[in-house]
Amino acid sequence: MTTDTPIWLRPERAATGRPAERSRAEVTTAALAVADRGGLSAVSMRNVADEMATGAASLYRYVTGREDLLDLMIDATAAEYRFTPPTGDRVADLVAIGEQGYAIMMRHIWLAEAVVTRPALGPNGTALLEHFLDVLAGHPADGGVKLEIFALMNATVATFARNTLAGTSASVAAQATYLRHVAAAGGHPRIAALLSTELPGAGDADARRRAALRAVLTGLLEHR
Repeated sequence: MTTDTPIWLRPERAATGRPAERSRAEVTTAALAVADRGGLSAVSMRNVADEMATGAASLYRYVTGREDLLDLMIDATAAEYRFTPPTGDRVADLVAIGEQGYAIMMRHIWLAEAVVTRPALGPNGTALLEHFLDVLAGHPADGGVKLEIFALMNATVATFARNTLAGTSASVAAQATYLRHVAAAGGHPRIAALLSTELPGAGDADARRRAALRAVLTGLLEHR
């Protein structure tokens, strides 16, 4: 069986070599712990093995390499969603899904980047997709369009999460300093007007995010 086969369709443990003493779930839990502390760049076979107090070579009984680890990690986070029956208000139900996704991404600070760069659908991800399609049952869009909306919803939520996580970074502070300089220097009246207004406080961030997500989803559903 080749590594082109999704890990969830491969045997839990290698058929050859020494008997496995751990489980794929344990490997996933260790990989999540490494990523939650150090980000995606910290995830390596060696670091995950160290987290499990074992040798890196032993992990190959469960996964073929780092790519498998990332797929398992991404899918594992989807188990944190809690599904409730659709209410009939499609947009509200999708916003609720998106808000759960945002909270999950804030708990796993590496996840927003991963969702955008390498989406992975395993057992938990497909359960999320099934719930999403249940919410959209009866909507006239075809299956391909619904999958596009699913991807766009996740990408939009990931963008909000990434912006929130970057909000206190030095680069964002430097950009704000430069914009204030530009506004003071003249020649950019609209930027100056924007910066002269009282921008909404941090306490309104959740409401603004939900409103923006609702607007995006409303537009996607009404024009498909």
